[in-house]
Amino acid sequence: MEKKETVYLTCERNWVFYTLITVAGIFGAYTYLLRGNVFCNAQTGNVVLLGLAIGAGQWHKALYYIIPISAYLAGAFVSELLPNSVKHNFFIRWDTLLIAIEMVFVVVLGFIPDSYPVQISQIAINFMASMQYNTFRQAEGVPMATTFATNHIRQIGVGLAKEVKHFKHNDGSHRPKLFKHSIMLVCFLSGASLGTVFCNLFGARAIWVTLLPFAVVFAALLHADLTTEKDLMEKKPLGH
Repeated sequence: MEKKETVYLTCERNWVFYTLITVAGIFGAYTYLLRGNVFCNAQTGNVVLLGLAIGAGQWHKALYYIIPISAYLAGAFVSELLPNSVKHNFFIRWDTLLIAIEMVFVVVLGFIPDSYPVQISQIAINFMASMQYNTFRQAEGVPMATTFATNHIRQIGVGLAKEVKHFKHNDGSHRPKLFKHSIMLVCFLSGASLGTVFCNLFGARAIWVTLLPFAVVFAALLHADLTTEKDLMEKKPLGH
């Protein structure tokens, strides 16, 4: 009996994840170069700095780090509550609406003057990154993160170790996963490199460059919701 092929939704496609992590690389360059020399795609650094501030009794500084952490927490909270109500009331998936929301955020961020507090951009990107990380979870069955590179580096190391262990047995079952994580890392790095070029050329307006890849993903997701996957609205992406 032949094994039934898994049907993946458009929001689970590899190319969507490759596109989103490229955008994340651009965001990383943008916030580091133009918005306070920080990375907003994850919160490990802020938690460490919060701990340092508490340990040193620097309570005002501790409160400062609670703000981006809270924004990230809020992003996960919102993205966990909304999916069902969105698809039942708007007849599109939360994944699709999220990309539209991120595009609105990007447009607004590009208009923020350099003289304004950098925390405005930082908090907005914290919030967006958290929602995206919690929404896009698996690329065609493989758990992936679209906002940071740490796990992809780890998975590449694991894949290379399996390459060594299975070399004599000619077992290449691990290679598709290794390949995906490698592409994700290259896309993130490419996004950071491109983001650096755009930031040097356009300054704060550089973030608008991400509207193009976002628009491509949004168009694909919206088309799927309204046509090819209209009858699959109750099907949840893997990992949810």
